[in-house]
Amino acid sequence: MFFKIYNFFNRFWTFKFYEKILEGEINKKKVPKHIGVIMDGNRRMARIMGEKSTKGHYIGAKKVREFIGWCVDLNIKIITLYSFSLENFNRPKEEVDALMKLFEREFRAVAEDRNVHKYKIHIKAIGRIELLPENVREAIAYAENKTKDYDNYYVNVAIAYGGQQELVDAIKRIGQKIKNNEMDVNDISVETISKHLYTAHLPYQNPDLIIRTSGEERISNFLIWQSSYSELYFCETYWPNFRKIDFLRAIRDYQRRKRRFGK
Repeated sequence: MFFKIYNFFNRFWTFKFYEKILEGEINKKKVPKHIGVIMDGNRRMARIMGEKSTKGHYIGAKKVREFIGWCVDLNIKIITLYSFSLENFNRPKEEVDALMKLFEREFRAVAEDRNVHKYKIHIKAIGRIELLPENVREAIAYAENKTKDYDNYYVNVAIAYGGQQELVDAIKRIGQKIKNNEMDVNDISVETISKHLYTAHLPYQNPDLIIRTSGEERISNFLIWQSSYSELYFCETYWPNFRKIDFLRAIRDYQRRKRRFGK
């Protein structure tokens, strides 16, 4: 027992020491303005623990609060979290229902979170929100209304979301304006499309960095328009186990890259 306790504290202080080293390597003047996160690996983590998949989602939800705190510490202004895709509706009903209860709980909790109000964090859900159950929509509206006047930081939760579907919805809105003679077809530009996306409310729409956990190396229909020049960082760690050192490594890696934007 003594050696188990000793090893635990030894690992703990080793990680804390390494965090300090990584923090010292980060240039706080060159952090991403906008980070996107594909939070993958909740179900696999639960399987390793011998638990139902929903257990992984609940642990992952706690990690979200922690992650937001890390971003605020580095003054990263915008976070977009990929929490539930349109395809996820095809998962087993038991899992989907549990996730909807979790979303309702978390949106209501974040609306009352003192740090959200202390740091003036604007909360918004992006996606086809109309497809969600009424109780989840009400919780989203509650969180959005409580934080609508904040503009220090932005946290976007992509829920019932798909990047291709986002483009379809933007094109439909533009097409309706053309049909109503509010716009000419020759007015369509990159900027026009950007202004009709779910992320149009943001001061900076395009993520500088997208992090994906769990070792998968694909973007999975996430912000496909906005990510045209995003730096991608893939991490082996499952989302519930994502540590601050994993986060700082991603930031350090981002800062070591040379971004040319095609130049």
